[in-house]
Amino acid sequence: MTSQRIVQCTPDRHAAPILDIFNEAIRTSTAIYEYEPRTAEWMIGWFEDKRRGNYPVIGIEDASGELLGFATYGVFRARPAYKYTVEHSVYVHTQHRGKGVGRALLKEVIDHARAQDYHVLVGGIDLSNQVSIALHERFGFTHAGTVRQAAYKFGRWLDLALYQLILDTPTHPVDG
Repeated sequence: MTSQRIVQCTPDRHAAPILDIFNEAIRTSTAIYEYEPRTAEWMIGWFEDKRRGNYPVIGIEDASGELLGFATYGVFRARPAYKYTVEHSVYVHTQHRGKGVGRALLKEVIDHARAQDYHVLVGGIDLSNQVSIALHERFGFTHAGTVRQAAYKFGRWLDLALYQLILDTPTHPVDG
């Protein structure tokens, strides 16, 4: 990752490149179980949700400031007892896959979650995405189950594999 740097993404600087990465994944892959491209207006709400929840949007830029990929996490389930669990996402621009960007982003997401006293990271990964599954397993994520035929895209049923990493935080969890 020479001449690349980790950045905290901002709406002004990063909304457009994140939108491009999202929409490429929607159009060409099963990384996102959606049909329609997202809009610039949608990105405003997305960044606001991240800000409101105090969830990071972590990016990696090259020396010229181009965003190579990003990662984030957010609500796993919107009930109080799930407050120590978050669902994360890692997306790498198609031209920068296989170069360590995803690995660096996943490490940053884990570090941020630990620093914010979360206990479990959950990733929902299309079962056919063996590259992402292997990456998560290298970081200690374990298979927590598969929802068979959870979605339908590109004329076929898709299986959603859930992977989790249990962290050593928080030191003193509390109810309520």
